[in-house]
Order: sequence, then C-alpha cells, then structure tokens
Amino acid sequence: MYPQDWPKEGPIDLQVHDLPHASSSTEWWYMNSHLVDEDDREYSLFASFFRIVTGRDPQTQAPLYAHSLTWALIDLTEEQYYALSLVDPKAPELGKERIKRGEGTKDHRLRRAMGEILDKGKVPYPDECMKEPAKVALDRLALDFQGNRYTKQSEGRYLLELHNQHNNAGCALTFQLEKPAIRHGDHGVVKGKAGEDMFYYFIPRCTVTGTLTIKGKEVRIKHASGWYDHEFGAPLAAKEDSPKDADDSEESTTSSELKKFATEDVAWNWASVQFEDGYEITAYDLVREEDGHTMGRFCVEIDPQGNSRTTERFQLVPLTPLDETWCSTRTFHKYPTDWKLEIPDFGYDLRLQAKFADQEFITLISKPAFWEGRIQANGTREGQPVKGPGFVERSGFQILNNLDDFFSAVGEQTRKSVRALLPDHPTHEQVRDLMASADREDLMPGVDREQFARTLIKPVREIADRGGKSWRSYAALACCDVVGGDSRHYARWLAMPELMHVGSLIIDDVQDRSTWRRGGSTCHIIYGEPLAINAGTACYFMGQKLIVNKNNTPEEQIRLYDLYFQALRAGHAGQAMDIEGPADLMPAAVQSGDCEALVQRVLAIHRLKTAAPAGALARMGAVAGKGSEIQIETLGQYFEAVGLAFQIIDDVLNLRGFKRSLKSHGEDIKHGKITMPVAQAMGVMTPEDRVWLWETIQSKPQDDETVGACIEKIDDYGILDACVTQASELVERAWEKLDPIVEDSLQKLMLRAFSWYVLERHY
Repeated sequence: MYPQDWPKEGPIDLQVHDLPHASSSTEWWYMNSHLVDEDDREYSLFASFFRIVTGRDPQTQAPLYAHSLTWALIDLTEEQYYALSLVDPKAPELGKERIKRGEGTKDHRLRRAMGEILDKGKVPYPDECMKEPAKVALDRLALDFQGNRYTKQSEGRYLLELHNQHNNAGCALTFQLEKPAIRHGDHGVVKGKAGEDMFYYFIPRCTVTGTLTIKGKEVRIKHASGWYDHEFGAPLAAKEDSPKDADDSEESTTSSELKKFATEDVAWNWASVQFEDGYEITAYDLVREEDGHTMGRFCVEIDPQGNSRTTERFQLVPLTPLDETWCSTRTFHKYPTDWKLEIPDFGYDLRLQAKFADQEFITLISKPAFWEGRIQANGTREGQPVKGPGFVERSGFQILNNLDDFFSAVGEQTRKSVRALLPDHPTHEQVRDLMASADREDLMPGVDREQFARTLIKPVREIADRGGKSWRSYAALACCDVVGGDSRHYARWLAMPELMHVGSLIIDDVQDRSTWRRGGSTCHIIYGEPLAINAGTACYFMGQKLIVNKNNTPEEQIRLYDLYFQALRAGHAGQAMDIEGPADLMPAAVQSGDCEALVQRVLAIHRLKTAAPAGALARMGAVAGKGSEIQIETLGQYFEAVGLAFQIIDDVLNLRGFKRSLKSHGEDIKHGKITMPVAQAMGVMTPEDRVWLWETIQSKPQDDETVGACIEKIDDYGILDACVTQASELVERAWEKLDPIVEDSLQKLMLRAFSWYVLERHY
C-alpha cells in the first residue's frame, strides 16, 4: 500500500504533486535545459533541490528536514563547468552523526580529517553551508535555498533563479511545460538507493526563456528547451511506530527511523535526450555497488504528442575502454564520456557522446563526486537518423574507499602522464622536443627514433612503469587547488615529480650497487651502468618540458624554474652526504652517548634528499594556484615536514619489515647504514650496547640472525616507537601552522589525511 499523498491512477495533478509530500523522507526537484544565446553560443544547465528527513523532533515527533542544492552551468564554447553545491546549515552536525553511525568512507584517516573540519562547524569546499535555513512552502511549489529559487507561477510556468558568487554565474529562466507529466518506472513507482519505493514523474520538454549570467555578464537566450523531474518517497515510519520518549535524542531518532534507508551502497546511470523531431527518451539503471545487481531499470520514450511507452529492455553501456576512460585530476575518479544506448523494443541504436570530458561535479554529498554533463545523441530510430542534446549522470561506480585506493589511482594517472611524455614509439616531433625544442630541427638529421626510445626512454620507463609512491606527484596538484587554483591546467605535472624521483632512484641504485627496485631488477642490472646513468640523469631535464604553462605570468614561470632546480640541487647535495654517510660522527656518539650531532646529520640528509624536493614541489603548486606568499611558504614547510616524516618512517619500516616484500627486512643494517633509529639509539643505549651495535653495523652482517639481533636490541629500547613519535610531531607542528591559512576544502581534507597515511603506512 502506497502513501495516501502519492498520485492515483490517471493524469498527475501538478497543482498537488509539485508540492512537497509529507509522507516522504527523500524528495527532490530537478530541471535541466539546453540553451542558445543571441550569438549562437551553446550552453546547458541542471539543478537539483533536495529535501531529506534527518529525524523527528523528540517532543512533537514532527519530521526534521535538511536541504541541499547542486547545480551547474555549462559553457560548451569555452568548455567551462560552473558548479555550486549548497548544504544545510545543520550539515556539520549531521555529518558528525553520520560518522558516529559508521556511514560514509571507511578510511579512518579520511573520517578523522573530515571530523576536524566538521568540529569547526564547517564543511569542506566546494560544498558550502547555507547561511540561513532553506525555505520550503507547503501550500505551493516555492523553494528558496539561499536565494536560489524554484517557484511555480501562474498559468503553469516555473521560474528558476540561480546564482554562484564564486564565478559570477547564474540564471533567471522560465520553464513553460509543453507536454504532460509522464510516469517513470512501473507506472510511476521506482526503487530508491536502498531498495525503497519512490514515485517519479517528469515533464520531458519545456519552452525556456530568460537570461544566463556568465562571469558577471548577462546573456540573453534566443531559444532553449527544458526538462523537469520530481521524485519523492522512502516513506517515513508512522508516528506511532517512532520513539515517543521525550528524552530520546534527535540522533537516536534518526538512527532508529532512517537506518533502513542507508543499508545499500548504490550506483546509477541516468540519461535524458530531447530529439530534434519532438521525441524524447530517458533511461536509468540503479545497481548495487557490491555485486552489480540491478535494483531497478527503466527506459521511457515520449512521442511529440506526449504519449509514452516503457521498457526494461535496453543497454546503456560505456564505449570507452577502461584504460582510456577520462580521469579527473582533482578526485582521480574515472568516468566514461562515450556511451551506447540500445532500446530494441523501440528501435533505437544511439551513441551518446560528451561535448567535453571535464564535467565532474565535486561534492562530498556524493562520495565525493559524480559526473553530470551535456551529451549529444546521434543514431537511428527504426533505421532513420535521429539526433539531439541530452544529459548523462553517472554516480557511484568508482568509489575510492581508502587512501590506498586513492594513491593507486594517482599512480595510474602518473604513469599515464609519463607514457604521454615518453611513449614507446615516439614521433619525430616528440624526439625533437625531448632532445631540444620545436625550433631545433637542425639537430634531427641522423637521429634514429627507435634507438632513442631503446636507449633513453625504455630504461626510464622500466622503473616508472612499475609504479611507486605517487604522493610527490599529487603534492603539486593538491597545493595548486588548496590555495584556490585550478590543477586541471597542470595535469601534465603528474609526470614531473615522478621523473625527478625515478632519476634519483636509477642513479642511487648504481651508486649503492642495489639489485632490486620496485619489485624488480634495478635499471643498471637490465640495461648496464652506462645507459642507466645516462637515463637517470636525463630524467632531471625531461621534467623541464612540463613546467611551461600559458596560465603562468613570466614572473611565475621564472619562479617555478627556480623552485624546480632548487629541488634538484638539494636532492643532489643530500645524496652526496648520504653516499659518505655520517660515520665520522659515530665514534664520538658511541663514546659519549650524545647523539645530537648525529641525529642532526641524518635529518640533514633526509631533509635535502626528500623533504626539500617535496617542499619545492608544494611551493610550485601553490605558485601555480596563485596563493599568497604565506600560503606558498607554509605549504612548502608542511611538505618538508611530511618528507622528513616519510624518511624517518622509511627507516623504521626497514627494520620492522616492509609489506609485500618491496624491500628486504633489515637491508640498511646489511649495508652498514646509519639511519635515524641507529642515531637515536646512541642517545639511550648503555655504553656496552652502543659499542656492540656500532661494531656489528660496521661489519655489514648478511646473516638474518645477526641482523635480527640488531633490530631486537634497538627495539628493546623503544627507539622505533620513539622515531614514529618524532615523525608524528614534525607533521603535527607543520599542520598547526598550515591549518588556519588555507580554506577547509576537499583538497585540504586529503592533505590532512595524507599526513596520517605517511605516518601509518606499512610499505
């Protein structure tokens, strides 16, 4: 039995059902439009107003609601996507309750980072809290979410008013219905995200008039079409079934009443198309993330007269191979941008292609993003050609549930970026540009492209393709975004830190006579020392090709070059110190038990080899993002602290053992290396133990029993735990300085969680 306030059989009375439904815990009003201005420039737009029950008032048992709004204006000519996400003023408190209930991400570091932001009474940007509660009329359709309005006017017209102060975008559009309300699904009944019943109707074509605002400039619309959806359901429990105890908190009411609506993680594809000949189609497929089981799927066709027919037999599938699927460099989620839609019952064979790829909507409401963008449909209906504009929404299919998944995705894109710069079979132009520049064609006579690839590209790719810890690549992009910049302009930078790092690894392995790197033989073992040394050195210069960017001023470009070479100079200085090592300080430390000078020398090596390059890359990102001087410097200092912490934890893990056998257990002791745990040990061990440990390390023991005895001796003094504490304190002090000077945002949340990821890693 469905709620009494749902539509009955027959035509849907919009005067009644456009209004909010008292029985529903979830309800939204959605509209989209395709528009052409007086200069024949094309735009599209969508907006969704949400109303969701968060619990009941513990005294009156009246439903308590939260509201949110997502909307985006799409400029097809400029390929710009202007998005805004507004959430309820209660969102910080509601977010904390969700975390307590175990909802959302399962990664404890992300949950902890989110909790820090929510505890401030904020939400991470690009989500924004409304400054005042949303206004929702109950006797008419009148939604007002901080001045963003959807209201029904006289004679069945709907007014949509939107504004985004961040990029001066907005609209004032009137929707005039051209067709009757159509039931989606099974006579209007569809399944919601937890398998609950929802009611869904839509108006597939409206005449749209009015204006858009783009970068503060008003644009008049010459002609446009619109679409309107309304869905409501997930019925509330009856009041008599709800907790009555006046002492019950809102949280417990929420948990007991709404828990059943949060039992499934679902994903969905949805599409709408308005054909030029007056037909429309819409299709959706709701699937369970865990196993891909379909929870509901329907496709509806509407003819020019407003008659509809429905089928469950259709295919809406991506055409793009997985390895070619577009990937966001802000969330590192992948989204198909080319689709096949086949509806055999209606004779359709269609291809739906995104007008451009980057139409991702970032909002932590949706884990933390979805793709909703303008597509163009082309194909046939019963063998006859048809075409028209439309929208596709895709949400939930690639969820990066933890930071391991996230950095795995970063690593995949980093390797892709390296391959783009260093392809297996480079063209004439690619070889020329890698060797010199476009105006140095005189260098090319006699150059064999395949020899170039074999002797320079392949040795580099041998190590780069195996993957590694891609946090260095992420650092530059994240620091661009966290100061308010747009890292999408610098996506090619992913390869720059990786090449810098790969170059150092190849050279390090030659110098150290290492035989194993990233799960395979070292570069010089495979290609010989001469080619390996040359390839490793070349890596340092290849990154220069990626720094040049039209978004930089000449002054910024010079500064970026300086920071890049700062990183290389510091890294080489640190390597020189590391090759010789701090052994000259050991006799005094062993004799006196004063380890301060020794610890400082080890820190200097780590700082120069790892921390300073990481800090330089962070500063580069912040400069590219046009951050303030204090933001640029503090981000640099933060990543220097993270780099130091990374190396200290690396020293600890070398003794405790690495996950997945990426390194040998106790390799540093076998090489006679003085790392942070050894340096710290000199300050706490007895004189006898200091002498024994140093003599044993000097002997470079190769048998596991002796190595194990060294590790056990160090660990008995609590030194490994002390090193972890030291690393943690470095990061926390740096974060305390950074926290107040950058806006709370998705990127800031990721940077915070990343610091704990470094400290807690197992490899």
